[in-house]
Amino acid sequence: MKTEVDQRLQTLPNQKNKVIPNQQQLAELKRDLSFWPAGENHQLICLEKKQVDDFNRRGYLTGINIFDQEEINLYRSDFDRLLSAVMDAGGGSYSILSAHLKYKTAYDLLTHPRIVAYVKDLLGKDVVAWGAHYFCKMPQDGKIVAWHQDASYWPLTPSKTITVWLAIDDTDVNNGCMRFLSGSHLHGHLPYRISNPNEHNILNQTVERAEDYGTSVNVELNAGQISIHSDLLLHSSNFNHSNRRRCGLTLRYCTPDVRGHFEWNQEGVIVSGSDLSNHWSNHARPMEE
Repeated sequence: MKTEVDQRLQTLPNQKNKVIPNQQQLAELKRDLSFWPAGENHQLICLEKKQVDDFNRRGYLTGINIFDQEEINLYRSDFDRLLSAVMDAGGGSYSILSAHLKYKTAYDLLTHPRIVAYVKDLLGKDVVAWGAHYFCKMPQDGKIVAWHQDASYWPLTPSKTITVWLAIDDTDVNNGCMRFLSGSHLHGHLPYRISNPNEHNILNQTVERAEDYGTSVNVELNAGQISIHSDLLLHSSNFNHSNRRRCGLTLRYCTPDVRGHFEWNQEGVIVSGSDLSNHWSNHARPMEE
């Protein structure tokens, strides 16, 4: 069963032969899917030690101010134009994947020094960025994201990826904000089932009895704020019952020692320090939209 996201991934422009592995291929891939504590022996730039300790204990940070109202308004206007063009071409509001390979604004946000500074506090001075995906729930959107762990989907090892979720729009319970299960990352990689189409899940995995693994937290953000979460943290989002759009840009970062299989390393950008192994590509900024 393929979701809308899976179908768009298969035909993404500038994909550099990246392959989306199926469940069997992922199961056969030897991956270290255990939590690696963040911030060890790092010189902190933006975060306080307590915040790093909170990230390691809870699996996330939230409510971090990055852009003021004027700045985020410009990024929102840029996304409005992009979304209109994508939908006019037959795409959907969830189909703007690996956006940093094609769109200058997504690349600029992925490499933005204010965001990267927070990432460095958790991952260290050497950082690879490898993904940018707009998750845009339109008003009255009848789709959910079921409880899942990002690491389940990715042919990456070890699990040293963090996701920065940048709020392009204000996000709250009414328009389907993300939810985190605090502490769930400490349980390691969890079993899941393939979702039923009737569940209207944007993705295709569901962790059963997920709330047994942590305390649910609504991640309400003002536009211009970010949250950061571990690739092992259980998270989800509900329907958008409101008449407001809810758009966020997910930005993915890892340490250079992470191995990306199925050509996933071909989508890398070195945003801090270096990759001495030369495993990851280092894409330049796209020239045109």
